[in-house]
Amino acid sequence: MDLRFADVTAARPIVDRHLSPTPLSSYPALDLATGATVLVKHENAQPVGAFKVRGGLTLLAGLSAAERARGTVSYSTGNHARSLAYASKVYGAPCTVVMPAAAAPAKAAAVAELGAEVILHGADLEAAQHHAEALAERTGARLVSPGDTPELLAGVGTLYLEIFEARPDIEVLFVPVGSGTGAGAATVVARELAPACQVIAVQSEQSRAAHDSWRSGTLERRPNRTRVDGLATGRGFALPQQLLRAGLADFVLVTDDEVSAAQRLLAETADTVAEGAGAAALAGLLARPDLCRGRRVAVVCTGGNATDAERAALGAA
Repeated sequence: MDLRFADVTAARPIVDRHLSPTPLSSYPALDLATGATVLVKHENAQPVGAFKVRGGLTLLAGLSAAERARGTVSYSTGNHARSLAYASKVYGAPCTVVMPAAAAPAKAAAVAELGAEVILHGADLEAAQHHAEALAERTGARLVSPGDTPELLAGVGTLYLEIFEARPDIEVLFVPVGSGTGAGAATVVARELAPACQVIAVQSEQSRAAHDSWRSGTLERRPNRTRVDGLATGRGFALPQQLLRAGLADFVLVTDDEVSAAQRLLAETADTVAEGAGAAALAGLLARPDLCRGRRVAVVCTGGNATDAERAALGAA
């Protein structure tokens, strides 16, 4: 497995056929609050409310007619599932997603509304993965790993093409990490278009498998205790880790409460309702002001699919 810059540029026309570039916006109040010149990449503006749709479309576009007829099977806590379901609907392919039994009902319903079959199974994402693997083996459908599928990373990488083509002068880029697809793709694009830019990954310290895998150089498993769905990954994934080790400048851990504070700040200064993972990049910036003060910084708001509880908390803030 690998991801090259050429893979990302090849995904660009596929993504552009279906999606418009998302805004890269500045907010004076956010600059004042952080001490940096901050640009927010609004992937919450995607039709499924999250960046992963870029990867889903790229994957489905590359399947043969026979592969599409057999469909896909995957596992997810939310946004990957919704993105794969959306792309499968666009390309007329069956899609089955296994989600943990405790998945947010609204997120499961959003996937089903796009025509995918949703199976709630197991106590966590690992149990959902095992069930998805068994389904794929039995049915012949394409098993799609949310972290180790190069086509997904190639599609996701197009958002960084948009960032660096618009602002090649960005000095620091913060990217949230669940499996690490976004941050891994960011390092590949930054190396070509903005080699001086520091790419910094951000993960919840309550689910730190990707962080610890990057630190140790091996694929680690860690307890998965975060309440932030998009960061709820209990193991390192091989392809993202390979890319992170080659190109990441630093990896920041934040608390779930710091993520919630960043959600409130985005709502107050950028009029943006972000899901927890969508605010994690800003939480990383706030946790490391020493890296950013007086510098040009981009943060990726990866998604806006906030739960009812998250929206209620923002309304009370």
